[in-house]
Amino acid sequence: MWNIRIKKLRSGSEAGFTLIEILVASMILLILISVTGLLVTRNVGKAKTTSSKNQVQIFSMAVNGYFLDCGVYPTTEQGLKSLIEKPILEPVPGGWDGPYLDKTEIPNDPWDNEYEYKNPGPQGLPFGIRSFGADGREGGEKQDRDIVSWKD
Repeated sequence: MWNIRIKKLRSGSEAGFTLIEILVASMILLILISVTGLLVTRNVGKAKTTSSKNQVQIFSMAVNGYFLDCGVYPTTEQGLKSLIEKPILEPVPGGWDGPYLDKTEIPNDPWDNEYEYKNPGPQGLPFGIRSFGADGREGGEKQDRDIVSWKD
């Protein structure tokens, strides 16, 4: 016939996990949480950089639309605000047909810093738009690198 063996359950002091088992499981969980946190942080940084690049491109297209209507680019003093409100600072454009953005105010970059607009722009360009990146200062590497309208 069949030989059935029944395991005896651990009793009293033998029941549960040992301290070593608990420590090993805790270490594995900590490592997994750390790796996940690093990946999430890295992806958030990339998303902010991509968002800023997209916003700089949108501003550039709007500034070019302004130029097509007005025959001039906004001055540095008029800035990006001239894309949503007709400038009152000289030279006041006669052909302004905005707003050129679907916004009520110019948003800050993803790091909550203002975008910089300059006319004339660098390298002989008519204008330049820049986000100073995560650190809010000129230059930098990786997430701190400036995002500009005059480079890809």
